Amino acid sequence: MANPVLVELLRGGRVESRHRGSVAIAGPDGRLALAIGEVHRPVFPRSAIKAIQCLPLIETGAADHFGFGAAEIALACASHSGTERHVAVAAGMLAKAGLDAAALACGAHEPLSPAAARRLIQEGRPLSPLHNNCSGKHAGMLATAVHMAEPVADYWRPDHPVQVRIAEALASLTGTPIGKDQLGIDGCSAPNWAIPLANLARAFARIVSGEGLDAKRRDAAARIVQACWAEPELVAGPERLDSVLMTQFRGSLFLKTGAEGVYCGAVPARGLGFALKIDDGAKRASEMALKALVSRLVPDAQDLAAEETVPNWRGLPAARLRCASAWLQSIADAGF
Repeated sequence: MANPVLVELLRGGRVESRHRGSVAIAGPDGRLALAIGEVHRPVFPRSAIKAIQCLPLIETGAADHFGFGAAEIALACASHSGTERHVAVAAGMLAKAGLDAAALACGAHEPLSPAAARRLIQEGRPLSPLHNNCSGKHAGMLATAVHMAEPVADYWRPDHPVQVRIAEALASLTGTPIGKDQLGIDGCSAPNWAIPLANLARAFARIVSGEGLDAKRRDAAARIVQACWAEPELVAGPERLDSVLMTQFRGSLFLKTGAEGVYCGAVPARGLGFALKIDDGAKRASEMALKALVSRLVPDAQDLAAEETVPNWRGLPAARLRCASAWLQSIADAGF
């Protein structure tokens, strides 16, 4: 059965494009409070699971050993914009571990920040792996390997102890087996695992509540959440949705996007986690669906736009983006 339409683009009063997807809301015990579409079908969460990938950095003692504070932990969870501060924090993490950018296996790409990308061109500076949006995650993985006296050259391979610990954390929090059948390679070369949305929602509920976690993992999860709230602009960047919403609803909303139309997060006051995936991977649709979901889950978030104007190149209102009424009604019917 096809997933339902979650988001529509209208032009001239007609629906021009439709984005299908699925949404899950769950408690830390895995009980679903809402299921729209195929929430038990495994999907690659991509960067949405970086907070879970960060857990071993803290649990092994590596973060404390190298003196990592909120900024470094937030960047380890980030899909950052490549601003000067993002790059500086990533470089600092590596330096504290006795490494430099050459150790990063994530590859280089232009900064996600257009302003940062223009500045590099204007100043004639080369791209570096530090500009990769995943450099903080990789710096955290490398620091863990150094602290544990493990080889750093292959830290990104699935059988390396760094990745084995991450796979264990994912399996534990999501409550689903993590093995070769679920394995894929992320854009940054690190492993990524296909996990059902229902289980991802459960994992995020557990991250913010600590329910079902042992003391060490509960403390590590709490430290990650607090770091992201303390440094929301390091998690993404100025004007990017993750940073904007975690700044606006600091303490009330934990949030992380992933490539190909994924969003995961949690609302501590409700003890609920959520996960959504847009089938065609469209970012515009995942952000629209996310805002609609947050508007129903977070107190004082009701003013998030239910419909957005899409301007053309002259700035004229050319189209409208909205959430489909049927799944919004499903949220209301579930009591949200």
